[in-house]
Amino acid sequence: MPWVFKTEPTECSIDDIGAAGADGVIWEGVRNYQARNFLRDEVVVGDLVLIHHSSCAQIGVAGVAQVTEAAFADPSQFQQDSQYYDPKATTDKFAWYAVKVSLVEKFARVLTLAELRDCPGLAELVLVKKGNRLSIMPATKQQFDLVLFLTKT
Repeated sequence: MPWVFKTEPTECSIDDIGAAGADGVIWEGVRNYQARNFLRDEVVVGDLVLIHHSSCAQIGVAGVAQVTEAAFADPSQFQQDSQYYDPKATTDKFAWYAVKVSLVEKFARVLTLAELRDCPGLAELVLVKKGNRLSIMPATKQQFDLVLFLTKT
């Protein structure tokens, strides 16, 4: 299943994912229960992910990553110096999950959110719907393929 992972590039950009090489990066810090449930229950190794940059000068899809490690305990919840620290979390009982992703492709240009919204075939993509704040969102194969096509035009 394809996904959209939304990130602020100052935290984890498409370039950060690429710099991590084959080991990939830990996609951590997800603190919304619905997004957490997607990570925990539905995201699997091999899934492709559109990386969407938000809260930045150029908002949009910057590339594609692939899940290389399925859900595991988000290490940031145990780190007291982390903004994602959860004082209730223990290694036996925790709420938050992470996955690992590695770079598949960095697009030659960011496909902007405005371009995504202007494409009729993406009207049902969760990312373009108003009020969506989830950092992990499902996409259909058709939506994923259409985004890839738009990056080539």
